[in-house]
Amino acid sequence: MQSFQLKISGAAAPRPGGAAVLEPIKAPWIRPGVVVHEPKLPVDGLLAEFALLLKDRGFNIAGYVQRNNQGGEEPGTGCAARIEFYDLGNGETFTVERDAAGGSAVTAAARHLRKAMREDADLVVISRLSAFETAARSLKTMVGDGVSQGMPVLSSIAGRCVGKWREAMNCDGAMIAADLRSLWRWWGPERLYRDLSLAVADDEVCQIACGPRWIMVEGPHGAGVAYLPRSPRELLPRLPRLCRLGLRQLAGLSLSWDPVEMALGVAAINAHTNRFDLEGRAGNGIQSFRHAPGRLVAIGAFPGLGDILPGCAVIETDPRPGEFPLVAMDTLLPGCAAAVVNSSALINRNLPRILRLAQGSRLALVGPSTPLSPRLHAYGLEILGGLVVDDPGGLAAAIRAGATPREFGRFGRYLHIRNTEGQE
Repeated sequence: MQSFQLKISGAAAPRPGGAAVLEPIKAPWIRPGVVVHEPKLPVDGLLAEFALLLKDRGFNIAGYVQRNNQGGEEPGTGCAARIEFYDLGNGETFTVERDAAGGSAVTAAARHLRKAMREDADLVVISRLSAFETAARSLKTMVGDGVSQGMPVLSSIAGRCVGKWREAMNCDGAMIAADLRSLWRWWGPERLYRDLSLAVADDEVCQIACGPRWIMVEGPHGAGVAYLPRSPRELLPRLPRLCRLGLRQLAGLSLSWDPVEMALGVAAINAHTNRFDLEGRAGNGIQSFRHAPGRLVAIGAFPGLGDILPGCAVIETDPRPGEFPLVAMDTLLPGCAAAVVNSSALINRNLPRILRLAQGSRLALVGPSTPLSPRLHAYGLEILGGLVVDDPGGLAAAIRAGATPREFGRFGRYLHIRNTEGQE
């Protein structure tokens, strides 16, 4: 499907050590998602709400929705002489003449799609599938539902028209229910890393403390830690230069494919989210899963798990007797009642896969590396349990001396936050 190339530097996120990064070659691939709705449902409001949520988070949004439609009809129907659209990129309203063939709408769609491709938008909304499909053909773009790295384009179609459009125009695209939860699932958990880094302010970095297995980044308003999946030997000579970067630049390293840089990026994200003054409930909160009706799963064991969640199936990289290997995720996670995920899954990039496998289940991400950011709730995580540092100087010294998470509590508080209102 999509071509890839290996780059040594010059990526969007800073790579101070020149770590190799696998990046998609620029190509006009499009990954469409089509909201299927009842004919009289005004779906444009839903598309706009989702797009503006992403725009508020810092994503680059392009495209438009229709404003003066009645019940989501296709262009070329209805009685209004002109069609009024709302441009999601600049917030302005524009109008086009209505015609029986929908040509004006297609022209508007092609213009917005071309602009979005030129600017490498994170999401494009073209509120009618007919206009999008014809515009995509005119621009000779390659459309495919399986292109995970393609530019996401969101459109809509009335349910009664799905068969007709698939047969007549060979439209590919994921069919999405008309609700926010389904839109977030289509958007995908792979984007949570960029989502988290976009929230980080461009503050100064006060210090970076690196030990044999953990790393800590301190900013002006908080300190964050992350687990190191391998020896940081190559990182140590670069620490003085890295400290001169802004916190947001460091957070961008969470997009790196180098595991140590990835850990540094997550620690920087935590330095922004897990602020010194953050309030939450004590502990990790997973005891609320104790009576969940069904199978309980833990990705990564931790002390006391058996007492908190009796009978919990434990999946480990190096399983001990009675535990399951990582390949068991494919069997144990789908349909489970609840799953507790160790925050190391954020560092080793297993978290997006886990979120997809356990879709619809109650989920908790717990451990010192967890960002206590409400942004993660939208990706399906109900409970976030992490560390809020009170004594960054003491923790920095402990980490350099090889301290383990059992000792981190002397320098801070383990708190959790919950999504009590469902997905946002």
